[in-house]
Amino acid sequence: MDTPLATPCNIQICEVTCDSFRIVWDMTPEDTARATHFFIDLSRKECRDPNRFKHRDVPTKLVAKAVPLPMAVRGHWFLSPCTEYCVAVQTAVRQPDGEYLVSEWSQVVEFCTGDYAIEHLQQLLDKAKGSAGRLLKFAVFYRNQHPDYFDCVRKEFAGLMHPALKDTSGSHGSPINGKLQGVFFSCNTEFDTGLPPKDSPYGPLRFQIPAGHLLNPDISLYFADFYCMYTAYHYVVLVLAPVGTEGDHFCRSRLPMLDLASNPFLTYTAPQRPGEEPHYCHASDVILEVLFTEPVSLDQGTVELISGHHQLMSLTTANAKKDPSCKVCNISVGR
Repeated sequence: MDTPLATPCNIQICEVTCDSFRIVWDMTPEDTARATHFFIDLSRKECRDPNRFKHRDVPTKLVAKAVPLPMAVRGHWFLSPCTEYCVAVQTAVRQPDGEYLVSEWSQVVEFCTGDYAIEHLQQLLDKAKGSAGRLLKFAVFYRNQHPDYFDCVRKEFAGLMHPALKDTSGSHGSPINGKLQGVFFSCNTEFDTGLPPKDSPYGPLRFQIPAGHLLNPDISLYFADFYCMYTAYHYVVLVLAPVGTEGDHFCRSRLPMLDLASNPFLTYTAPQRPGEEPHYCHASDVILEVLFTEPVSLDQGTVELISGHHQLMSLTTANAKKDPSCKVCNISVGR
């Protein structure tokens, strides 16, 4: 009778990215010499199934030929970024009759995948450029909310709209999700009027601020995300961070920086002659979500009731999940 395989122990996860990791464990010299396969049971932590593949004649979720450890596990078809996983391993010896002699399952180890690296965001940026469309002039950034929000800003925060933590909407791997604070603004305009739209899904009161307060040569502009919500239109998330601030330092090592004067999404053109005003433009074919990383005072703009009557609540993007099947805005790494 074959000697049983020892249970793998001291499981360690290393070199974790948004769609890969390496795994290593302790094996006896005898098991290292005779193991032909490794079985990897990998599942999302929130969907953990207590009935793992415990039967010796049932293949596990991942089956790999035995290789020197640590072993690389990669694949965007089963790994998502910023997601908690549970993993356990078995070692196995393939018998001449095709059956496997297997060890007991190891202890379950938990780990979390990483978010997008700069190279992944660059891929997303390249895709977004193809959907941006032509540039249209605009004059104001705006932010819609309900009356209670503005009442609170005035009474509790002396008229300052303070940054809030970015939610998990959009691409799951965007490095700003749940990590960067800011105040969201829009700048898209209607084709026929060149003005902000009359309707909003976020509330009947609109704060408007001249574009130059948020977009000027003292501001760094970053690309953060490109996504859709099972719709034909797409969203681009941009970050505006005053140079040298904490938000600027956060973004500089994590997000692609855009040239203020030359990019497909949001531009600032300096005056060419004395007495001229700067020009501001936004992309026409995507919806821009602009995150400003510092507090903004209501005194810098105006708060007015919008004229639209239909509040399109279905268009809000709060914690909205990206369509993982869209070929326009997905890249070949974890969603």
